[in-house]
Amino acid sequence: MLPEDDFKIITEKMGREPNLVEQGCFLNLWSEHCSYRSSAPLLRTFTTTGDKVIIGPGDDAAIVDFGHGWVLAIGMESHNHPSYVDPYNGAATGVGGIVRDIISMGARPIALMDPLYFGPLDNPKNLYLFEHIIEGIAGYGNCIGVPVVRGETFFDRSYSGNPLVNVVAVGLARNKDVVTACAQKAGNKLVLMGSTTGRDGLGGASFASRDLSEDSEAQDRPSIQIGDPFTEKLLIEATLEAIGKGYVRSCRDLGAAGLAGASSEMASKGNLGMRIIADNVILRETGMTPYEILIAESQERMLLEVEPENVDAVLDIAKKYDLNASMIGELTEEMQYKVEFEGEIAADIPVKLLTEGAPTFERPSTTPEPGPAGEKPGMPSDLKKAILDVLSSHNVASKRWIHRQYDHEVQVRTVRKPGDDCGILRIEGNEGIALSCGCNPRHTLLDPYEGGKGTVVENAMNLAVKGARGIAIVDCLNFGNPERPDIYWQFKHAILGLGDAARELGIPVVGGNVSLYNESGEFKTAIAPTPSIGLVGYIEDVSMAPEGVFTKEGDTIFLIGTTVDEMGGSEYYNIVGKEKYGKSPKVPGNASRIIDRLIELAASGKITAAHDVSLGGIAAAIAEMCVKYGADIDLSNVAEGLRADDLLFSESYARAILTSSEPEAIMEMLHDVPYTVIGRVEGKELKISGNGFGITITVKEINEARESLMNLMME
Repeated sequence: MLPEDDFKIITEKMGREPNLVEQGCFLNLWSEHCSYRSSAPLLRTFTTTGDKVIIGPGDDAAIVDFGHGWVLAIGMESHNHPSYVDPYNGAATGVGGIVRDIISMGARPIALMDPLYFGPLDNPKNLYLFEHIIEGIAGYGNCIGVPVVRGETFFDRSYSGNPLVNVVAVGLARNKDVVTACAQKAGNKLVLMGSTTGRDGLGGASFASRDLSEDSEAQDRPSIQIGDPFTEKLLIEATLEAIGKGYVRSCRDLGAAGLAGASSEMASKGNLGMRIIADNVILRETGMTPYEILIAESQERMLLEVEPENVDAVLDIAKKYDLNASMIGELTEEMQYKVEFEGEIAADIPVKLLTEGAPTFERPSTTPEPGPAGEKPGMPSDLKKAILDVLSSHNVASKRWIHRQYDHEVQVRTVRKPGDDCGILRIEGNEGIALSCGCNPRHTLLDPYEGGKGTVVENAMNLAVKGARGIAIVDCLNFGNPERPDIYWQFKHAILGLGDAARELGIPVVGGNVSLYNESGEFKTAIAPTPSIGLVGYIEDVSMAPEGVFTKEGDTIFLIGTTVDEMGGSEYYNIVGKEKYGKSPKVPGNASRIIDRLIELAASGKITAAHDVSLGGIAAAIAEMCVKYGADIDLSNVAEGLRADDLLFSESYARAILTSSEPEAIMEMLHDVPYTVIGRVEGKELKISGNGFGITITVKEINEARESLMNLMME
């Protein structure tokens, strides 16, 4: 049912009470998921334009110029609640939905990234969700032939009962082939192409705008869509062929709010009305009502605006690919959204009221009361064990078990596979793109503003160590119930931090998604604030990207950046039960300069290996590079006055490990950023010393510790 206040507004604007079909349209299109009611004022603070931005927020996906006549289509979405209720289909249809957003812009999808957030795997339910969500992403992405080239998998207690499944998709198109969701001309016809329409996914948009309850799995299963990747693959080819032949004037994926959402938004963007003949929609089930036909979120469907003389040609393309298709309506001069069914008017709504009439507002926000932090943990008695514990934690451990489920080489563009700092794809000659995603929710929990800034800087560092510069950000802002002032405060300040960092680095925020009400009645808790992003960067020569592991004995090892006592939210403090103690990292004022120098160094060819320092600190970063060779490391000159554990595990931003066979040249290029020469690549052991400590770990011990997730999943 519509909220009482909304019902009153709609009744006043329409001059009558909306009927049940109309109420269903408003319930979904005025939901937080579709209309961004409490987030729109904050999202307007982002800088969304730039030299390379062709289409920014508001369409199915953003369009960014790559050069040589190519453009990139970039989008990011969440499928959080569906993935808790039905993990396989929830995750699979999350992939399908964002891929269709790319197709609807006239682009061929070329890459996926999947930032995922789970509760600890010692809980059987969390383990079940983890396995089946990964299976759903792999099952769908592999079948449609789109490589998963990067991801993030983060584990924290706050996601028990409410996992997060975010997906980034990138597509490639010729500039001339781009279409939008903006309707072009009254009298043009609407063709619905793809799968049939059933009762699956009913009310998915409104379902995504409320908390999960203990009985969600049974109660909310009708809200979950069922995916068919083989139909999606056919839909990709049919849609791109119709666009390529010039038949499509505008295009929109049927996602949230189903046909009602896609058709009304398409008309509204073109300042036109819409007449839908619901009888013409090809149905999967008998006895469906106009409410069900309009609101169902059945997958693998695309709405095309086609000139009358081209309708038959588009229907022939659909037939060629064995897809269902029918002409279901037309665009009108009258600014009404009308739906006919069995000769009667089922809905007649002012189109702008439906698509733009939902009131937006900022909610009250209050700074949360800090909980008891306790005392600073004592020095670990065994530093070697502490390092191995960090390396074997599921957040730091190798994600090889996940990566091997995905086909990351299909389409033969992939230069760097999952597991490195970023994914790299070749686009034109040796020019390419680099992709990174994710955030650190524990940092954002302690300080939403700095955590939001750190999200951008961390992803930009992942690109910079490979020689790539960020050109566009998409975001997926995952938070709890915004009606709680403390949650809305987190939401607001994370957005402000993310926006400020993006401006400082000169990277526009071109699109994204807001996912609120991520709370579980079962666990009585909200998720940690999770402003996950996808960052796309340009790399001039993909062949110059340094490796992420030590490659040559005798190379000099550099630590770039400044290490300070910023242990709050660190992986080490989480392991020892002190995750709420200490200061979370703050982005240093010279972060953009460090990023610039790293890009120059990587492009110079003088770097043999490069790796960003993030989760687990210096100890984890160096150990992760010890795949083939060890190293002799001396940290005594890195930071004065830091205890050994702070020095090893601090997660200060804007730091990286580099190796080079030409140390003098590197030092010259690093003239205006902080750096320390910390050792050399040698042997089969990692030796780390500092002020008063010394540790030796074999490469074999490191690699065994990093296989903890693989070992768990193979039991």
